[in-house]
Amino acid sequence: MSGQGEYGSLPVTVDVLAEQFAACGLEAGQTVLVHMAMSKIGWVLGGAQAIIEAFLRVLGPTGTLMMPTQTADNTEPSYWQHPPVPESWWPIIREHTPAYDPAITPTRMMGRVAELFRTWPGVIRTSHPVGSFAALGRNAEILTAHHPLENEFGPNSPIGQLYALDGYILLLGVDHGNNTSLHMAEEHAVWPSKQIVQQGSAMLVNGQRQWVTYQALDFNDDDFPQLGDQYEAEHGIPRHRVGQAEVRFMKQRPLIDWAVGWIERNRS
Repeated sequence: MSGQGEYGSLPVTVDVLAEQFAACGLEAGQTVLVHMAMSKIGWVLGGAQAIIEAFLRVLGPTGTLMMPTQTADNTEPSYWQHPPVPESWWPIIREHTPAYDPAITPTRMMGRVAELFRTWPGVIRTSHPVGSFAALGRNAEILTAHHPLENEFGPNSPIGQLYALDGYILLLGVDHGNNTSLHMAEEHAVWPSKQIVQQGSAMLVNGQRQWVTYQALDFNDDDFPQLGDQYEAEHGIPRHRVGQAEVRFMKQRPLIDWAVGWIERNRS
């Protein structure tokens, strides 16, 4: 197929991307949350811009595209592990981290496509200082209207709104370890070691920068790849390819409903 093979084969173009996205099951009018690693596709002519244009072409004017635009560096520094920072830095970080601003705060470790998408004309980005999402299309306002500081992946979050809309998840070149929808299953599930921690972020409050503390679930995505692979196997979810990247495409709601039970059975 055009665009596949080792480096040196034909570049992957917008036309090729759109054709292959459609072959994965994307259709006009769908509401889709995308997590992806652009580097896994191969040589994309036009890079991140081409990928976004291809998604929007397939989804059409009645569809909606959403991506994570998260900022994990705007968090309580005492929890940082990759890498940790000296304890003497913690008060400096809390005092001087720039406040989250949906219009200008860059993403962290979300990839080039999500970073470009957050600045795309017409995109709406949510207000959460850590777990934000950006959306464009017919349902963008519904997805982004509310993003509570606590329960950031709960029923009133963009993830919860995608659930209510019976939308889709597309994982392109990544596995379920990157699937933020599974955090909603964590919000609902009950297991013995589940705990709430005090989180903190720099935010604008009445136009002034403040370090705001709040309660947050101690999320753990270590078992998400195992969970997701088992769900796909039990439900016969096919895998596709876009360029050289493996693609997983599925409805979000049945995955979350199933994942709640899986987490309760398998976490101690």
